[in-house]
Amino acid sequence: MNIHEYQAKAVLREFGVPVPRGVPAFSVEEAVQAARQLPGPVWVVKAQIHAGGRGKAGGVKVVKSVADVEKEAARLLGSTLVTKQTGPAGRVVRRLYIEEGSAIDREFYLSFLVDRAKGRIALVVSTEGGMDIEEVAHTQPDKIVTLTVDPATGVMPHHGHSAAHALGLSGDLAKQAERLIAQLYAAFVAKDMSLLEINPLVVTQDGRLLCLDAKIGFDSNALFKHADIVALRDLNEEDEKEIEASKYELNYIALEGTIGCMVNGAGLAMATMDIIKLYGEAPANFLDVGGSATKERVAAAFKIITADPNVKGILINIFGGIMKCDVIAEGVVAAVKEVGLRVPLVVRLEGTNVDLGKEIIARSNLNVVSADDLDDAAQKIVNAVRGTLG
Repeated sequence: MNIHEYQAKAVLREFGVPVPRGVPAFSVEEAVQAARQLPGPVWVVKAQIHAGGRGKAGGVKVVKSVADVEKEAARLLGSTLVTKQTGPAGRVVRRLYIEEGSAIDREFYLSFLVDRAKGRIALVVSTEGGMDIEEVAHTQPDKIVTLTVDPATGVMPHHGHSAAHALGLSGDLAKQAERLIAQLYAAFVAKDMSLLEINPLVVTQDGRLLCLDAKIGFDSNALFKHADIVALRDLNEEDEKEIEASKYELNYIALEGTIGCMVNGAGLAMATMDIIKLYGEAPANFLDVGGSATKERVAAAFKIITADPNVKGILINIFGGIMKCDVIAEGVVAAVKEVGLRVPLVVRLEGTNVDLGKEIIARSNLNVVSADDLDDAAQKIVNAVRGTLG
């Protein structure tokens, strides 16, 4: 789960992290009122969407009068920002953050993230603040320094020393960096974050470290412990299909391909997506119905797939272990009878109750193509989408 910049900064303030003063606004009038609450003479008008690259897309503007705050707020609210992370459809701006201006001397990059390969939290710093970290990693990998934190000890003084040295900070600024890193780590662990990115982290002209931007992602599996974080969720920033899937505890992620996938098990789902790509098409989604799905959850999953206008064909790939093939079959039949079937459907069933599952589909008289194995299923659905089946 992601949150907006202004929400992220509010969370960080709870842990003593230094951030500029700012006020969220949902209308032009609120933006003007926010500017009048802040000292000036410089304000920053920031579009609030769940995507990076806002500045390059015109979503962050520095202004020097309340009148200009009003002008920029009117321009941004209701507009669509298109960045590298939004895709071509972009995101509609429904919220703004009016922030006091900061006199910047230097910019850095700092983040905490989960290093799953090492089973530890990683602290990443770079002198190349304000840039896309992916671009820095590609063009100047030597500018990125990564430190790992032992979960048994947490952040230790040497992490702060090493990070400050990597950023070229000394004296009081080094002490500020050490304190900041401890505060950010405390927030990361306490709130079960999966990503905490400060880009840029700045040194102001009066010698202060300040988190000028903040991006936070939370571990969805831990949200049950954090009602305060769940309350920050902005459904306008999420895919409608993913929201619907979450109601049925389905693991669903919308993608940009043409073949809808319904699979049980994350590994099998990834393999299914890979083999679709192998044969020249792309998956429209990742969907793992899980090992204990009911007929109703399967039917809901099928409806979510068919609601995607980009889906030109559907591949159901089930290996029955805990998940029984007949349950999948019943759910699919129920969903097709309710919403209809307007695109080709290929079903591959194997495992527990496979014969019963195939019998249920056969008796339904649906226009379903059976497959013997995953390779056969992938070829059949790709050919069907391309109009060459049969």
